[in-house]
Amino acid sequence: MENYRKTSHSLYDLKYHIVWITKYRKKVLVGEVAHRVRELIRMICKQQDVEIIKGHVSSDHVHLFVSVPPHLSVSDLVKKLKGKSSWKIMSEFKTISKQYWGRHFWGRGYFAASSGNVTDEVIMEYIKNQDVNRPDGDFTISEDK
Repeated sequence: MENYRKTSHSLYDLKYHIVWITKYRKKVLVGEVAHRVRELIRMICKQQDVEIIKGHVSSDHVHLFVSVPPHLSVSDLVKKLKGKSSWKIMSEFKTISKQYWGRHFWGRGYFAASSGNVTDEVIMEYIKNQDVNRPDGDFTISEDK
């Protein structure tokens, strides 16, 4: 249980690999801009109680491997990360705002995959073995005795 995180009402281990790109895949995440993007992502994650396990800012995309509390959806997290960082980068770096005249710094969409210590097969086997006497397909009901 050493990897589990806690809130007041839950114990969890929810990890996601999230990737998003710059608009038009422009290679603008270099130098001072890359450092500022990393700083903003760290700040937003801290505000949302999201633990960054590993991260990387490439010249045209960002990779994050994060542990996210159960009350925060992946889509809400990405919306906050992309929205707040875009607004700050566009206002702080005039050369960037000239390249992205439409006020959109990040490309639409993102990639997200969950991660864990247990495979899908182990979970399905565990659920299947909850009541071995009632083979009702993929979604069984346990009969109290």
